[in-house]
Amino acid sequence: MSKINIPTKSSLALNNSTGGVHERWRLIKDAVARYGVIVGGLGVIFAIVLIFFYLLYVVYPLFISATAQAVSQYDVPESAQGKTVLLGIEEQNEVGVRFTDSGQVIFFSVETGKTILNQTIKIPEGTKVVSFSQGSPNNEGAVIYGLSNGKAVIVRHQYKVTYPDNIRLITPSIDYPMGEEPIVINESGAALDKVAVIIGEKTSAIVAKTADKIHLSAFIKEKTLFADEATVTRTDATLDYSATEVADILIDKEGHNLYLINKNGQLGLFDMADKTAPALIYQQNVIEVGQVVTSSAFLNGDLSLMIGDSSGLVSQWSKVRDKLNHFAMQKIRVFKVSDKAVVTINPEQRRKGFMTLDATGHLGVYHTTSERKMIDEPMVDSTPVAAAISPRANALLVEAENGKINYWTLDNKHPEVSIRSLWQEVWYESYPKPDYIWQSSSANSDFEPKYSLTPLVFGTLKAAFYAMLVAMPLALMGAIYTAYFMTPKMRQYVKPTIELMGALPTVILGFLAGLWLAPVIEEHLAGLFALFLIVPLSVMLFAYAWQFFPKALLQNIPEGWESAILIPVIILSAWFAFTVSVPLEAFLFHGTLRDWFKTELGIGYDQRNALVVGIAMGFAVIPTIYSIAEDAIFSVPKHLTVGSLALGATTWQTMTKVVLLTASPGIFSAVMIGLGRAVGETMIVLMATGNTPVMDLSIFQGLRTLAANIAVEMPESAVDSTHYRVLFLAALVLFLFTFVFNTLAEIIRQRLREKYSSL
Repeated sequence: MSKINIPTKSSLALNNSTGGVHERWRLIKDAVARYGVIVGGLGVIFAIVLIFFYLLYVVYPLFISATAQAVSQYDVPESAQGKTVLLGIEEQNEVGVRFTDSGQVIFFSVETGKTILNQTIKIPEGTKVVSFSQGSPNNEGAVIYGLSNGKAVIVRHQYKVTYPDNIRLITPSIDYPMGEEPIVINESGAALDKVAVIIGEKTSAIVAKTADKIHLSAFIKEKTLFADEATVTRTDATLDYSATEVADILIDKEGHNLYLINKNGQLGLFDMADKTAPALIYQQNVIEVGQVVTSSAFLNGDLSLMIGDSSGLVSQWSKVRDKLNHFAMQKIRVFKVSDKAVVTINPEQRRKGFMTLDATGHLGVYHTTSERKMIDEPMVDSTPVAAAISPRANALLVEAENGKINYWTLDNKHPEVSIRSLWQEVWYESYPKPDYIWQSSSANSDFEPKYSLTPLVFGTLKAAFYAMLVAMPLALMGAIYTAYFMTPKMRQYVKPTIELMGALPTVILGFLAGLWLAPVIEEHLAGLFALFLIVPLSVMLFAYAWQFFPKALLQNIPEGWESAILIPVIILSAWFAFTVSVPLEAFLFHGTLRDWFKTELGIGYDQRNALVVGIAMGFAVIPTIYSIAEDAIFSVPKHLTVGSLALGATTWQTMTKVVLLTASPGIFSAVMIGLGRAVGETMIVLMATGNTPVMDLSIFQGLRTLAANIAVEMPESAVDSTHYRVLFLAALVLFLFTFVFNTLAEIIRQRLREKYSSL
């Protein structure tokens, strides 16, 4: 008889207590895991929201309007010394200067108006000052007085900064860059009604208007190897131009171009390359008929003229080349400043902005590139006499007819940026037409920053498009075959190998693409195109010939390993495509395919182009798409496939009608994650393209993406500068781009899951 063990009460109690402990421990672990997942998820959401708001915090100041604040008002310093012909202010906004029509130079405190220094310009007795002009604001503060005896005096105001006892001390002074003796411009002694001057290191020039002539005097410094002092050669010329109506004379800072402006708006442009015989190269009316030119000035850099008229308009004219490659003055843009006449135009010295005052004392501050009106408010109660803007564009001095000087401070940090300048075509100086351009810096301080994000977004989408064009067919077809058709034994080797590709550093891929792949494609471009024809054809021919192979050979091949035999076929056919392309290219195109594209189709070829990026970045994206898609297809329940086959469906019908539909949410997720990977890629596009921000759909042209641009330019941008904040704006655009696409992808994936969950 068998022995039956009957549990005792003590053993039952012990089992129950042990089971209770395990049950409680399991519940504790479940709770820890549940709350851990919740905390982790909330942490991810919090991090994303924090990143978004930090980017927004850095970007927001770009779009804040400028402000102006009145600081003080005081009587004109030394008003008995004559009328003001020029106001100036030094960089630290501590010392101002007033030039008078009697030849006095008064330096005063900007905040209080207290006189610091009063100096008299050395003007010969018996002569009068009949004209005055300021040189380029960046031209060391040079000004010129035209005298009644046909002579001119050039003066320069300077400011020396010292720090005695660690306290900043600014000492103003004047000097005579071309000597204290007046310079004879007109031998006949006729009065100089209008004058202009430019002082350069090697070349200086004076242009003066008398009653009926325009005179040019050029001074060229020459220094030999054996001489300690430079010799000055003077050249005089008379311009063939009617001087009777000339109201203003402007010389660019290089001394190459001379502009003569009449009251009625007639502009004459002279080429001063040959100082002995300046040539009139262009004439045009720059204001509407019936209006009068009331003010004019160079924009910073002296590449554009700002013309103000009696109707309250300020137009910007820039020298560009026309379709025949001839220089012409082109009106780039117009600003409606006021309904009254524009009295003064004061350009900023370091940016492409300017300040205007109309006849009623209304202040306007504008920026040309962004076409933004930064400030528009009344400043003085009477007609302005003179105005000045500080070199840093953060302070203003305005003298009015009531004998008062008004001192204002400006807060105008990022005028270069607007929605228009970021996303629309902008007409930049010296460009023949509006365009999308990114060019954030230059060695020249007169440079006009170009912050168009459009070519960067275009480059990002272009790179992602070609990368997905390469990656999607290979990754998805490979995933379908691996998950559904491949034997388990072979899948154990193939899937980990492809996933291992994703571990390759992108900097290595970019390095190989830029230094190896790009030259190879350039040399064998025809072979690359032949590859897409010869390899598929070779595979099809091999598949057709497969049925004629000996049965003994076919039986020795393990089931499911037939595809491995295609590997040498693909390699040999690819080698054949590259080998035969060289003589075939020479025979069909009488040279290289690149040259044929250039001569016949007008398509240029850059060595590092979108084709190279598409292949290299596609190689980097393939593992991501393949792994997720393969898992989704392999995870389709077996009863669905078995049931489909049992009902008489073929393997391909089961794949297309059942498996792919069921796995479609996962496949779609794989594609969208791969797209996000391609959009955010940095190192490959940085190293495998010319990194040129051009908008060209050609696959043979380079590009620049948002991510690559941030990586290249962020280290060299000044913190809190406009450039710095625009780069953060590019990061914000990239963030929003990926966020929106991922959100849409998740919505579509959920709907696909709901639609096909009943299968």
